[in-house]
Amino acid sequence: MTDKQFAEGDNNQQNVERTNLIANGENHPIVQADAIPDSNIEYISPDAELTKELPVDIERMDLVHLRIRSMEDLDLYRFTKLKELCLRQNLIESMSEVDVLPACIEDIDLYDNKIKHISSNVNKLTNLTNLDLSFNKIKHIKNLERLVKLENLYFVQNKISKIENLGTLTKLKNLELGGNKIETIGPNSFEGLGNLQEIWLGKNSISRLNNLQHLKSLRILSIQSNRLKTIEGLETLENLEELYLSHNFIRKIEGLEKNRKLTTLDITSNKLTKVENLKHLTNLTDLWLSFNQIDQSFESLGEELRELPMFETIYLEGNPIQTQNETAYRRKLVLNLGPSLQKIDATYIRG
Repeated sequence: MTDKQFAEGDNNQQNVERTNLIANGENHPIVQADAIPDSNIEYISPDAELTKELPVDIERMDLVHLRIRSMEDLDLYRFTKLKELCLRQNLIESMSEVDVLPACIEDIDLYDNKIKHISSNVNKLTNLTNLDLSFNKIKHIKNLERLVKLENLYFVQNKISKIENLGTLTKLKNLELGGNKIETIGPNSFEGLGNLQEIWLGKNSISRLNNLQHLKSLRILSIQSNRLKTIEGLETLENLEELYLSHNFIRKIEGLEKNRKLTTLDITSNKLTKVENLKHLTNLTDLWLSFNQIDQSFESLGEELRELPMFETIYLEGNPIQTQNETAYRRKLVLNLGPSLQKIDATYIRG
């Protein structure tokens, strides 16, 4: 994820002038001269002026990194045909002013602001398909139940501890909740989300993979950097294609019997000692296992993976099987893993 960057500024000053300090003498105390006016003045417009010259019939508005503090000062009621509003990287604390936006608005991006609460006025925007509230200070998911056309919802890097109040968002396809304070997945967390295709839960504190039975259409599940010890609870996710489990505490590859559509499996930086229980994954193309404790023979590895017809890429660097066989490592993998293998540890196999 992109590192968070906050714009900082003086609350009371909108016009910024730079001054120069003049130092006299190479081995003498520095002397501060009178301020000399800078010809390169950086002028920050008051919020109210930022939309003043914009045509009222525009459909997309981008006001990024401008230290905007209040949506109210932008006179958004004037723009009756607005479909996309991007106010990224500002200093906005309240969303209440969204109630003046036209009914046709489809996309609101408030990434990286200072919002603490989702205003009930958001519920009026029933044609929204995309809503990005990442990198704010939100603690609770609420006031979204009427946004039944929503397809993409982003809450990356907030302070959310519970997945809730999403059941009416039946058209939701992509949900991002990485970098929050979630510890458990509740029985009703994903109820109603049968059309969800992607969910991103990295950098939370989740200890168990459970209560995923509602996610019948899920293709991508990312739950990296959590507290998982076991691969479990995936038996109903028969459409799963990509599974990202890196940086957890998993000791065994298991629980994937029903996930026959898997193409990518990432279990990097866990506690695995053996590659196993993968023979049935005939669509598997990528297997990422770097920085585990895998220490098995190349022959047994080949017995597990050689017959996979689509298999192309394996990462095993940082395991004993690699560190203790550095000279013969790549050659033995090529000999044992079958003709479809194309890449080992980010390096393509040549002829």
